[in-house]
Amino acid sequence: MFDIRPVAHVIGILILCLGGVMILPLLADLAEGEGHWKVFAVSACLTLFFGGVITISCAGSGDQGLTLQQTFLLTTSVWVALPLFGALPFMFGATHVGFVDAFFEAMSGLTTTGSTVLSGLDDLPKGILLWRGILQWIGGIGIIVVAMVFLPELRVGGMQIFRSEAFDTMGKILPRATQISSSISSIYVALTLACTMAYLACGMTPFDATVHAFTTVSTGGFANYDASFGTFSGPAEYVASVFMILAALPFVRYVQLVNNNPYAIFNDSQVRTFLSLIAVLVFITAFALVAIFPHHPEQALREALFNIVSIMSGTGYASVDYMGWGSFLIFLFFIIGLIGGCAGSTACSIKIFRYQLLIESIRVQLRKIRSPNGVFVPRYEGRKVNEEVLSSVISFFVFFIVTFGLLSVALALTGLDFVTSVSGAATALANIGPGLGDEIGPAGNFAGLNDTAKWLLIWGMLIGRLEILAVFALFTVDFWRA
Repeated sequence: MFDIRPVAHVIGILILCLGGVMILPLLADLAEGEGHWKVFAVSACLTLFFGGVITISCAGSGDQGLTLQQTFLLTTSVWVALPLFGALPFMFGATHVGFVDAFFEAMSGLTTTGSTVLSGLDDLPKGILLWRGILQWIGGIGIIVVAMVFLPELRVGGMQIFRSEAFDTMGKILPRATQISSSISSIYVALTLACTMAYLACGMTPFDATVHAFTTVSTGGFANYDASFGTFSGPAEYVASVFMILAALPFVRYVQLVNNNPYAIFNDSQVRTFLSLIAVLVFITAFALVAIFPHHPEQALREALFNIVSIMSGTGYASVDYMGWGSFLIFLFFIIGLIGGCAGSTACSIKIFRYQLLIESIRVQLRKIRSPNGVFVPRYEGRKVNEEVLSSVISFFVFFIVTFGLLSVALALTGLDFVTSVSGAATALANIGPGLGDEIGPAGNFAGLNDTAKWLLIWGMLIGRLEILAVFALFTVDFWRA
């Protein structure tokens, strides 16, 4: 019989942690002296109560470790349970939104998607703004652990190819997660502090610098202003671009770097490909801006760099309304959003390594067609890639395309126009943030969508963040029979 208690025990602990973190925005509101702190006091009490009840009632049930089914269920359930409690401050606070909008905002935060249903951000209490940043910061470090521990173990989407690069703990999932978390947390915090200091040097207030550092390093994209990052310009855009790139690189390489392997990062083919793509795309975009619009070369370079990096890393900041840049650049932005960053980073979307493996698989098949009697073996960074990994990657692409198509159709059936439906599906599955068009584009938000469309996008954000297959596996009868 399937035992859900070990899963519930871990979720209960994480809910308790979430409730404890609510003290930070409570203090921020308390410092303002306008009474908004009560929202987080109530939210924290409810979260701590339910987290405590779940933890105590299931205590001692996970001593034997987790089975495969329990691990799959835990991986998905965490990203459902935490947004439920993370939504409480939005429901009780000055945002005055209903459950659907509050859950949408919390899910967007924890999955680091960055789509928002809130407007009037400039006038919201600091506690709410800080809470949005905290949700994304937590989600950023959380997805690194998922990508480095759970997904390789679950053999999802070809992630098992990175299994040997993590930490060998004899297959014990939770001890492994603890070890990896402690190894990367200091790096994650160090990047956040460095980003904060750099923003301060650019003239941001301490509060803006802190919140934007949270949402930059997590590649989340929530901003404190309706104009997104357009409120800032010049040096701050360069700083954001640098840290978005750093956050989109594999964190295991940083661990190796601090352990006396100075060439770890640039020996990674993902990193080289990612940086090369950014350089090429920024050049193309900047050239187009100078040629088509009256942009100064430095302005064109800065806007191209910032917005290309923001979309490709899945951060979703916008410094300008690029919907006015013409159809070619709009289509380019749509495509690069489906590329993503490196595996084992806070970046999202399909990821660089999957495209590399897909191209390698195609190359081998073409060589077999040309030389039927030849023996050709697909390789990744010099290592032989087995059929299981290739099959997993191909399955991921198929599921992504099919899910993208179905989600687009479902959104269209709710009454949305073609551009909103297609770009909404893409931005949810790839966890990018803004879509295209006047309504959900960089100058708009998702508040005007109907509730059915919002639920569909919530579902899209969840399965996109967890690499699709990890969620769909839960709905197969054969999986539970295993």
